[in-house]
Order: sequence, then C-alpha cells, then structure tokens
Amino acid sequence: MFICTLKWNKKFALLIIIAAAVVLCALILSIGKGNNSNSAAIAKVKTNEDRVKFLENLGWEVDSEPIEEKNVVIPKKFSDVYETYNRLQLEQGYDLSKYCGLETTIYTYSVRNYSGYIGEVVADLYVLNYEVIGGDIHSRALDGFMHGLCKK
Repeated sequence: MFICTLKWNKKFALLIIIAAAVVLCALILSIGKGNNSNSAAIAKVKTNEDRVKFLENLGWEVDSEPIEEKNVVIPKKFSDVYETYNRLQLEQGYDLSKYCGLETTIYTYSVRNYSGYIGEVVADLYVLNYEVIGGDIHSRALDGFMHGLCKK
C-alpha cells in the first residue's frame, strides 16, 4: 500500500491557487475564441429547412425555398477574384482553399430583411457533404456590395 502525505504551508497553498487561476484563465480565453461575433457558425445542413434555419440563426429572414441551386467546382488554382473572395471567407472562419478541385453546391436565398438597401439582396451558401463551407450576403446589382454571412 502506498500513502502520500502533503505538508500544507502558505507557499504550497499559494502555488495551488496560482495554478488553478492559470488553468481557469486559459479555459476562459479558449472559450472566448470560439465565440467570435464576426465568424459564421460551422453547421450541418442536411435539408432545405436546415439551411433556412442556419441563415435565420444569423439574423436573416429568407424565403423558404432557394431561388437558385447550382453545382460548381472550386478551382484548383485560385484567380485573383477567388483569392479576394476567399479572404472574405477567411474573415468569417471559412477557407475555400481546403476544397480546391471539389464540387460544391451553392444555394441562393432571397433576403427579406436587409435594411438600408432598396435592391435585391441574396444569401449564398456553399455546401459540401451537408456542411456549410462558405457563403456571403450580396446585392445583385453590378455596383452593389458583398459581405460575410453574419449580420452587420
């Protein structure tokens, strides 16, 4: 039988308290990193209802059915346009470069609650294997805008 005894003195107690505080701070910081308000959530979206709910959870009111659904292959080598678009994806926690050469489906939904803009606004969701791998909110006008999925 093995018995271990510890002598409790002020130095040992202080050391235990400091170690516990360091562990607690590390835990709080790691939880805080996962809750970045500029990042879109990673989500499994097996059905149209899941995709609509995903967008609603980000604050968007969208039509119940997509206005467009198309399959695209993410290029193996990005053009300048794709590089710029992927920077937008990186800002919100996605990275299309991980999917180069793969076919993905883009679901486009009409956004009904975009304030401050009169023209048509849509949400694009890039979905691969039932997982959102990217997306954006943009206007359909040539001189329009585009930003990440999270509501500004």
